[in-house]
Amino acid sequence: MTSVEAFRGLHYPNRIGRLCFLSLEEVMGANGVKALLRLAELNQYLEAYPPNDLKREFPFEAISQYSVALGTMYGPRGARGLELRAGRVAFTLGLKEFGPLLGMADLALKLMPITMKLKIVLNATAQTFDRFSDQSSHVEEERGQFVYHITRCSNCITRPEPGPVFYIARGIIEEATAWVSGGRRFAVEQCSCMAQGASTCSFNISKEPLE
Repeated sequence: MTSVEAFRGLHYPNRIGRLCFLSLEEVMGANGVKALLRLAELNQYLEAYPPNDLKREFPFEAISQYSVALGTMYGPRGARGLELRAGRVAFTLGLKEFGPLLGMADLALKLMPITMKLKIVLNATAQTFDRFSDQSSHVEEERGQFVYHITRCSNCITRPEPGPVFYIARGIIEEATAWVSGGRRFAVEQCSCMAQGASTCSFNISKEPLE
């Protein structure tokens, strides 16, 4: 089984790093993000976020560093809410940036069954990370649910108390399923974590809406 330490030195494109910080700024304000960056020792981004390009220069470690810092600033419960909200914003912003590259903006989804819509958007989300970053993701379909797997995870690195707490990823998945279904909500739960010895960081997504 691969150690999460093996994921050091891997990168997201600058664009995804930029979207992460813009999403956080949306939910906690510019001053809040500056305080977070200082606490996370990510001072290189204080004056300017990463550029809006696809060069793989935004390190995996930065994700777990600011996630840990959020927990220090707001406590586990407060950090969870902020990261979930930031993840939802990140999907919306990311759709504008990456949707056209994947054909997502023009999908004729209205007449498709809901299960097919979910399958398409989850696979497109996984393919975005596979294509443009060092994060490796894939989706499996099971009876009653989909399982979104991350096999190279940025959130596990440097985390002092590893656990299923990749809330930004969960927020992205929640918003993806809401977007493709016209605003309906689906249960999304992280069910495994590589830092705890699992083979993947994975998320269960119900095929049936909550309401």
